[in-house]
Amino acid sequence: MSALTPNPRQAGVLDTVRELGSVTVEALAERFGVTLQTVRRDVKLLSDAGLLARFHGGVRLPASTTENIAYRQRQQLNDDAKRHIARAVAARVPEGCSLILNIGTTTEAVARELLQHRGLRVITNNLNVAAILSGNPECEVIVAGGVVRARDRGIVGEAAVDFIRQFKVDIALIGISGIEPDGSLRDFDYREVKVAQTIIEHAREVWLAADFSKFNRPAMVQLATLAQIDRLFTDAPPPEPFPALLQDAEVVCTVAA
Repeated sequence: MSALTPNPRQAGVLDTVRELGSVTVEALAERFGVTLQTVRRDVKLLSDAGLLARFHGGVRLPASTTENIAYRQRQQLNDDAKRHIARAVAARVPEGCSLILNIGTTTEAVARELLQHRGLRVITNNLNVAAILSGNPECEVIVAGGVVRARDRGIVGEAAVDFIRQFKVDIALIGISGIEPDGSLRDFDYREVKVAQTIIEHAREVWLAADFSKFNRPAMVQLATLAQIDRLFTDAPPPEPFPALLQDAEVVCTVAA
């Protein structure tokens, strides 16, 4: 890793990526009023210095495969994108259906958009989701048992797995930490992954909510593959090679405006 003192534009690029989590080269060129070649040179210098990580068509924060970003930071990352995704999801959730919502800041955003829905029965291993939806008198909330993970109030472990196995719901809505170019969906905590895998197995349809920053983001534990997903909700057209992967897996992709 080389030493680098970023110039003002490069510092601005870093600030933008920290704000958004990930961003395309085209968006950076437009934001700073420079050519694609100039942005690519900046990005190369910053990535060579270990300050950014490149992927096809864009750039993101350097990612650990073993540890997720802190929960409070994740709450703030891509906040507008999560709200757009949440509205798109809620618009397609029929009233009077059963759902499972798992751990994640995006699923929490979806819970807020479901506060006006009627006749829902929601099972969750996310205490934040349970607290949000308890404000909807027309929604029955069922909370999984298990170990509460202090940093984000997610419920994990074998007890949660056993609890989820009792049910078969209309829709499972899951979040994810990363979608890799081989089509694998990945996360960081194997205990959380075990619960999410069980959620997928016990749903008639599986919906994935993932903002653009999750594409090409590595994580240690494989949760599922795109072939196990019925719908993907995201905030921008997926980068290469994901359009072909989604088509091959017959995943319906909704880009939230």
